[in-house]
Parts: sequence; C-alpha cells; structure tokens
Amino acid sequence: MTTARIIEEVRKTTQSGKAQAGRWLLMFEREEKMVADPLTGWAGSGDTDTQIRMTFPTLEDAQRYCDENGIGYHVVKAAPHRLKIQAYADNFK
Repeated sequence: MTTARIIEEVRKTTQSGKAQAGRWLLMFEREEKMVADPLTGWAGSGDTDTQIRMTFPTLEDAQRYCDENGIGYHVVKAAPHRLKIQAYADNFK
C-alpha cells in the first residue's frame, strides 16, 4: 500500500504577500531504498512515485483524494507563524 504525506504549504521567506499560502501538498513516501550508481556515484531508485506532487486547496480535498484512491496518508501541519512587531525607530535605540 502506498503512503503519502499531506503537507501544509507556508509562505516563503522571500514573499511578502500571502498568495497561494494555505494550500496542501500531497507527496508520496519512498518505498524503495536509495542505491548508489556504480558508474556515477549518484543515489537513485526505481521508485518514481516520489516525483509526483499534487496540490489541493483544502486539507479535506487531499484527504478525500487519498480515501477514494486507497492511499494511506499522514498530515504534516505547518508551524504557527509569529510576527515580531516593532517600530522602525527601535533600530536606533
């Protein structure tokens, strides 16, 4: 049985707005171990499901998709974001 992670996407540190934040990303877990290629030394496996990434607007949509397709999942919620509010003048004290 395949297993997936449903991850809450957060705002990137280089973004000032909140567009596309709060979406949910579905990623499949790796089922085969990584093996080093003898010629190049790069690590890889035959598991191509890890290349699939799907986004959903809500957690319920992602969970419904997994339930309908028989995919086991676990949810990873984002850490709470705390703002440090200070005045610009505080930089010169």
